[in-house]
Amino acid sequence: MRIAVIHGPNLNMLGRREPSIYGQTTLAQIDERLEQLAGELDVELEFRQANAEGEIIDYIHEAGARVAGYLINAAGFTHTSVALLDALLAVDRPYVEVHLSNPAGRERFRHRSLLAPYARGVVQGFGADSYELGLRGLVRIVCAGDNDQAAPRRR
Repeated sequence: MRIAVIHGPNLNMLGRREPSIYGQTTLAQIDERLEQLAGELDVELEFRQANAEGEIIDYIHEAGARVAGYLINAAGFTHTSVALLDALLAVDRPYVEVHLSNPAGRERFRHRSLLAPYARGVVQGFGADSYELGLRGLVRIVCAGDNDQAAPRRR
């Protein structure tokens, strides 16, 4: 099984960017931890980080034929991108949304996620552990054939 891990805008700056909010763990360290966990879970991962919305959308479309699901930290696009949501829905693969911080405890504009209503799960506020928790959940969902959790319905 192959899972796509998508890191959105500014996540390439982790470790330097607002460490009081995002911690000191770098994106490379997060990816290394995910690779270790993937070995334990017997899954393959492919990673993509992009600061451009269109690049992420193109990647979602392109990867849809070969991945079983997406682990995505859309970062700032979480709150603004209907196009990103549409791309995830178009490929018809489960996805789990992750965030290092707890957006609900931050600025008001970060309280609403456009992706969350259709995600199979959302993990936020656990720092780098959010990614690992999200990957574990996504793998369980895919392995269960989506039987353990009702699929979100489009509203």
